[in-house]
Amino acid sequence: MPAFVTFGRILFAVLFIYTGATKLFAIQATADFIATKVMVPDVIAPYAKQIETATAMTTPQLLAIAVGGLEIIAGLMIALNFAARFFAMLLIVYVAVATVLFYDFWNQAAPENAKMLVDALKNLSIIGALFMIMGYGRATRSVETAYGDV
Repeated sequence: MPAFVTFGRILFAVLFIYTGATKLFAIQATADFIATKVMVPDVIAPYAKQIETATAMTTPQLLAIAVGGLEIIAGLMIALNFAARFFAMLLIVYVAVATVLFYDFWNQAAPENAKMLVDALKNLSIIGALFMIMGYGRATRSVETAYGDV
């Protein structure tokens, strides 16, 4: 059983490593897409301006780098089974927020929203897999302890 779990973690992590790398290799395209969906709240706008001035990058560019880095680091950590619960929790929050912000299928008519709905459901299943990683944790356990009376 642990060999299957390890293999599953590695295959699952490839998704995040790949998508994070594509975001970092195309930072401007990712930033442009983020700019169409994300608005900086007025409360943190002055701080965002200070960071933009200090880095000479726009907020969407900084967010593109941050999410690309998060996906790569979290994917690697899950694959290596190091702090997997923590990184799974971070990815749950990230995927949930990204789903709400980027897949607004409820604002589209029924035939046109099919792809968005499937993508949102895919993200929901990814969140389920991340919850399984959180539940399984780092330590290996016997089948009886891990699954109980299932």
